[in-house]
Amino acid sequence: MDLPEGLDWARGSRAGRTWLTTLPTWLAECAGRWSLRLGPPFRQAYASLALPADLPDGTAAVLKLQYPDEDSRHEADALTHWDGDGAIRLLAHDPGRRALLVERCRPGTPLHELPVGRALDVMTGLLPRLWRPAGAPFTPLAEEAAGWIDRMPRRWERAGRPYERRLLDAALALLTDLVSSQGEQVLVNQDLHAGNVLAADREPWLVIDPKPLTGEREFSVVPMVRGRELGHSPAAVRHRLDRLTAELGLDRERVRAWTIGHTLAWSVAEDGVFPHQIEVVRWLLDG
Repeated sequence: MDLPEGLDWARGSRAGRTWLTTLPTWLAECAGRWSLRLGPPFRQAYASLALPADLPDGTAAVLKLQYPDEDSRHEADALTHWDGDGAIRLLAHDPGRRALLVERCRPGTPLHELPVGRALDVMTGLLPRLWRPAGAPFTPLAEEAAGWIDRMPRRWERAGRPYERRLLDAALALLTDLVSSQGEQVLVNQDLHAGNVLAADREPWLVIDPKPLTGEREFSVVPMVRGRELGHSPAAVRHRLDRLTAELGLDRERVRAWTIGHTLAWSVAEDGVFPHQIEVVRWLLDG
């Protein structure tokens, strides 16, 4: 199978190699089960294998085989919860194979192709529609953040202390305070950056690839604030922070604190260190 280069990281672990080995079989089984005509994989995939698929009635879809991580476990549940309102529709789901058949966005242009101002206009229109009350089966943000607090010091040590201790201490303190003082709990998406919002024909823009949690609204803009897609500089990050919090009526300091905590937690992974994430934390702490 011609796999996207973005999935090469999976060869670095036993679990990843096992998953790659199962993909051809699962792909054939899903194609047969749903009578799909498949195209070549999307090359930009990183956390899943995704392919354009056509159903027998001509419906344009995407078949997605997820890497079995925890962050995306409830993607299908989130898409069901939104039911196509601001997000792609779930057409079918095979939990055993972590396979999703979803609506295809056409033309599929990512949001970051727009000028920054227009892209932020889109986000301020979409986010309130996604803030739906939710409970089980979604993981609470408080529980997820407790895991970041527990893992961050160990990952920092194992990675050779790739950033200053003051950043770690600040992030841990902020997360500890945030967890116990949240507002109303709604469905939030911890990976809602400008590459995961695509131009579509059913609606102008639709969200794809959610990594859902239940938490306060302030957390939901974190990926947009820190993401490189709309510019990577102190001024660009602060502009997104100021604009999104003001127009959505969010607490700026809580958004800033969540961005510091979550960004540092995601700056060190099993497959490496992400220096651009660390830069964002420095800019928000020192600015």
